[in-house]
Amino acid sequence: MPPRSAEFVTSATDLGGCPDPIVPEFAFIGRSNVGKSSLINRLTGQQGLAKVSATPGHTKTLNFYLVQRDWHLVDLPGYGFAQKNLADRERFEAMIIDYLEQRESLIRVFVLVDSRLPMQKLDRDFVVWLIGADLDFALVFTKVDKTKPAVLRATRGEFEAIFQQMGLSAPPMFETSSETGAGKVELLRFISAEVASVQADEDDAEDSEAQEHDTPEDPGDRTAGDTKPEA
Repeated sequence: MPPRSAEFVTSATDLGGCPDPIVPEFAFIGRSNVGKSSLINRLTGQQGLAKVSATPGHTKTLNFYLVQRDWHLVDLPGYGFAQKNLADRERFEAMIIDYLEQRESLIRVFVLVDSRLPMQKLDRDFVVWLIGADLDFALVFTKVDKTKPAVLRATRGEFEAIFQQMGLSAPPMFETSSETGAGKVELLRFISAEVASVQADEDDAEDSEAQEHDTPEDPGDRTAGDTKPEA
């Protein structure tokens, strides 16, 4: 079932324009025309929530959507679109990197990969950068309804080889289709589990803090200056 609620919050061009980091955030990013907006609409059950465009590089801001009133889905600009203006391209790249490296409420980055194609250099380079930045991420193979199983297996295998060569465990991987809804349930369950884990950690931290304040003072912990003379 789709989330009970999903609504657009705001668009930002830098960290200062982002909403307060009070809920967990999950960023979606990929090469231009990978099907990011269509997948977001399928996940939220709202076809017009994220604007779908046939023009590469349509997304130019950090777009925040509040889902279930529990977490933000953050639609990031696609990488790999050749901006005509070099300054614009550098600004977009800086905006994305600043968000990924500095946003304290970011829990995981979902890297969308076109399953119909062999591993692209841009995708590989971005995944290697995420590893170097020590960011948690997952791979989401899109358009699996248009992909032959053998091609999908080969593409997954190319990415898995990266992690094997680096001595790392492969990240979570999902196979999705915005047309058929394949992978939607698995992806939403994964996100829900991570949101629940974050909330549980926050509750534990609050309980620990409350216990520290409620713990009665041990007389043995008083310093010499705290001892009152007998009357």
